[in-house]
Order: sequence, then C-alpha cells, then structure tokens
Amino acid sequence: MLKIGDITMKNPVVLAPMAGVCNPAFRLIAKEFGAGLVCAEMVSDKAILYKNQKSLQMLYVDEREKPLSLQIFGGDKKTLVEAAKVVDQQTNADIIDINMGCPVPKITKCDAGAKWLLDPNKIYEMVAAVVDVVKKPVTVKMRMGWDEDHIYAVENAQAVERAGGQGVAVHGRTRVQMYEGIADWDIIRQVKEAVNIPVIGNGDVKTPQDAKRLLETTKADGVMIGRAALGNPWMLYRTVQFLETGELSPEPTPREKIDVCMLHLDRLIALKGERVAIREMRKHVAWYVKGMHGATKVKDQINQFESKEMIEATLYGFIEDFEAKQGEESAVR
Repeated sequence: MLKIGDITMKNPVVLAPMAGVCNPAFRLIAKEFGAGLVCAEMVSDKAILYKNQKSLQMLYVDEREKPLSLQIFGGDKKTLVEAAKVVDQQTNADIIDINMGCPVPKITKCDAGAKWLLDPNKIYEMVAAVVDVVKKPVTVKMRMGWDEDHIYAVENAQAVERAGGQGVAVHGRTRVQMYEGIADWDIIRQVKEAVNIPVIGNGDVKTPQDAKRLLETTKADGVMIGRAALGNPWMLYRTVQFLETGELSPEPTPREKIDVCMLHLDRLIALKGERVAIREMRKHVAWYVKGMHGATKVKDQINQFESKEMIEATLYGFIEDFEAKQGEESAVR
C-alpha cells in the first residue's frame, strides 16, 4: 500500500502532475476512474507570492479529488519556502510536492525544475528548508539525471530522504532526453534500494501490464501514469483493476470516450468559463478521439468552434457515423 507521511492511498496508481492538463476538471475524472493519488500541475513559487490570480486558482482543490498532491517549483530557497507555507496553511491539499524534473528551458533557466538534478547539496538544502516550515508531508518529483554524464538519481533521492522528504517520484529519463528514448526502470530500482521512503516509478507506463511490470521489476511503492491517461482515464481504472485482480477490463467504446469527453468539457466550463474551456479542451478532444477512423477531420472541425453546442453536436454526429460504419462492416462479415 502506498503511504506518504500519514496519508494512505487506496491503491498505488498515481496520476502524474502534467502541466496544462492536471486542473481540477481532469483530476476529478482521474479520481473517479480510480487513481489512488492525483497530482496537480506545477505552480510557480513566485507567482503564488505575487498573488497572480491564475496561479492562485491553480491551488484550488475539490474535496472529491483527495488525497491530492499540489506541486510547486522555484530556484530560490526563500520564495520556495514562503510558497510552501501558503500551500500548507491556505489549501486543503494533502501533500506538497517539489518539482525537480521539468525539462523546459524557461524553467531550468530560473535554476528550477530539472536544474536541481545537478546538485544533491542544493536538493538537501531546499527540501530541508521547506520541511522545516510545513506540517503537510513533502515529496519530490525528479528525473534520473541531467544527461548521461550526470545521473545522480540515487544521491539526489538520498538527499531528499535526509532532508525529511517523505517520498520521491522518479522518471527514468534524463533532462536532455525530454520525452524521447526509453525510460530506464533500472535506475528506479536502484533508488528504491537506496532509500527507505516511498518511491514512485514513472516513465513508459503505457498499459496496465507495463504498470505491473514496473512495480515488479523496480519494487517501487507506486506507479505514476502520465501521457497514457490523456483522453484515456480508463488506463487508470484498467491498471487498478489489473493490479488487484490480474484481469484486464475491456477498452472503452468510442461512445463511452465521447461521453467522458463531454463531462470533461462541462467541468472545464464550470471551472474557467466557456470561451477559455473550449480552447483548452481542443487538445483533449484530439486525445479522446485518437485512433478512431476519421479523427483528423473531426479534430480540425473542433478547432474552429467556439461553443459547447457545436462541439457536442459534431462529436456525437461523428460517433453515430462511426457506429453505423461498424454496423455495416459487421453485417458484411
């Protein structure tokens, strides 16, 4: 069972903190599909302290999402500590996570995100400073290293543990790899062997079978699922079921996908208003219809729309055509 501090998850399946994706609308769906822990998208420490309205809204947690981890990032100890206090005292998140994995240049140029991976001493200093001032458990999300010549995953995880961190998620890629190449699960195993705090493995978990294999080969306490859940929260549900029973539940039907897509849109509209929600939803629609015959055409149409009614009519029209074609093909067989 995955346990971080005094927070116990009902299963070891964790939704990754994906930037631009993991807002309350998507997180709640992930929770309803069984994720033991959901992680919010990263928020800048300075944006929290400057009371940037958009960033403060990102600290909102729906009670139904809990247990939930809120992630902050920054390169300056003073501002990181102050932002952590805000998350600790003014939000109902269960866990404070510090980002040490984001590979994007605009983040690493601020000495934040994956830049920390080069210096275990800085990791110790920053995490210890945060742990000292908060009551909620503190965890870290990191990559295995900066590049092939600087892989300090074991030393970095040990620094987190020494500093009082209560868990670490390890993505088996370097910063230089971004999201390319193959994730190295062996480094996750090495980290697990080197520390006594919970370790969550991340990277290349595309199927429930992958999740089981990662847990078995690394002995990690949890498995983090990111891109495989985009447009496909069934991946979370199917993984939980597979880990618990050894049986694979069926893939969703195209209509089930569109039903959840529309639920997602409704929640996003309630959260951000129709105009913003529709623009943000375009990428999600592309993920929900991915792999369906005619998906490219419907994506292009959706990208032109500004109203929920147009999106709904188009998607359900698309599904009716899709089902009719499938029916004709079955009749021919």
